[in-house]
Amino acid sequence: MRVALTGATGFLGLRLVRALLERHDSLTVLAHAGSDRALGRITRFMELTGAPPALISELPRRLSIVEIDLRRPRLGLSPDAFRRLADELDVIWHSAGNINLDDDLAQLRRVNVEGTRSVLELAAAGIRRPLVHHIGTAFVGGARREGVVYEDELDGRHGFENSYERSKYEAEVLVHEWARAHGRPVVVMRPSVLVTDLAPNPELPPHPLQFLSRIVRASLRSGGLTPGEVPEERRPVVRMAGHPRGHLNLLPVEHAVSVMTRLASRPPSGRVDVYHVVHDHDVATTVLTALLERMVPVKVRLVEKRPEAPGSLEATADLYPGFTPYLSHRRRFDDTRVRNLLGPPASGIRVDLDYLAAGIDPG
Repeated sequence: MRVALTGATGFLGLRLVRALLERHDSLTVLAHAGSDRALGRITRFMELTGAPPALISELPRRLSIVEIDLRRPRLGLSPDAFRRLADELDVIWHSAGNINLDDDLAQLRRVNVEGTRSVLELAAAGIRRPLVHHIGTAFVGGARREGVVYEDELDGRHGFENSYERSKYEAEVLVHEWARAHGRPVVVMRPSVLVTDLAPNPELPPHPLQFLSRIVRASLRSGGLTPGEVPEERRPVVRMAGHPRGHLNLLPVEHAVSVMTRLASRPPSGRVDVYHVVHDHDVATTVLTALLERMVPVKVRLVEKRPEAPGSLEATADLYPGFTPYLSHRRRFDDTRVRNLLGPPASGIRVDLDYLAAGIDPG
């Protein structure tokens, strides 16, 4: 079976490479043209994460690197090269994407929407009719902050918290339309926020919550603060919009990959199968504010609305406005379909304050 993967050098993609090589003899890596050498980045990830030496030594033989550009027609390939690639594949995993919550919507669409369109064109062109595994996000549920988001839901009426959510919603709509038009099955996997307790390393993709360290550095500069122990009574108060009983789903990336590959091993239903790949325990908003307090000598107070006259520290804390609304979320992602197929979640990892702090550079 010939399997291809986009986004192989990203935070999720590198873990998928390892998992897919455990199941298949070879893997075609569809790497962004002009980026750092994909084989070298994958090899270094394997070395840093303790992969077996035998696997590392086999990477040049087992990986086929094809340079593409998701933003261009035919992935930036010539017609002949595009056709040859399409005709070789049995499965396409589409993991590549722009995950910058606050990026310009047009930029996000170029990668997340048009890139998905190009991958679907590749799947449509292949004589083997490859099965597409599309990695979406649970946050296509949009700006609904309470209640339950079900796996079969794909509705934009609630609006979106940021441009990233909108672009991923539009990409998934495209997937559903393509499947209906071509009469083809597609597997859509919607992970929540992926995290790890692996210590930060400049040679690895940044943690999705790494933006917190930017806030830390800016806060220290703007407030004249110094890291380290500061008495509680001397810590300045930072007001942030959020709900004291809010919660957010954070999932260890390694467990996400395990669930995704197990789902992929099951025969598709013949339509679009959508799965929420989420943790069975949400993380309380107060854990996230405690994480900030551990990184910066401040006291975080959650308030109903963003302060109208924010202080310098409060303005700095809102440097990443696309994330701030999640501090008010109290919704839950239903994963009944995954539980029915795979049984109860078995990651054995509870994402808590110590887990999150281990994986984020304090700045």
